[in-house]
Amino acid sequence: MNVSSIVVQVMPQHVDDVLEILKNAEFCDYHYHDKDMGKIIVTVEGESVDDEIRNLKIIQSVQHVIAADMMMSYSEDELDAEIKKLEASDPVPAMLNDDTLRAEDIVYNGDLKKKIL
Repeated sequence: MNVSSIVVQVMPQHVDDVLEILKNAEFCDYHYHDKDMGKIIVTVEGESVDDEIRNLKIIQSVQHVIAADMMMSYSEDELDAEIKKLEASDPVPAMLNDDTLRAEDIVYNGDLKKKIL
């Protein structure tokens, strides 16, 4: 299952009209809007990215929609792959088990696993 958030941009005077359509739509779920900014936040779901893109195109075709863009996407398949990588990796970076390395020579750059000395 894939889930993506979409920011929909409309002119402030058309927010109510577009909200009515999106709140009652089967192709997305409404979450939030800012009438003054003309922004509406919805999510779309699908079994594949193609399903999500199809729903995005429907939203883009709604009257008064200026733009609709995906902002965040979640894919179960990607999450499962990342969990498997984490489970297979050593939780302690090899350099921290190196007795020949002096502590004062270690420079932290945000990720010790990717640090090359």
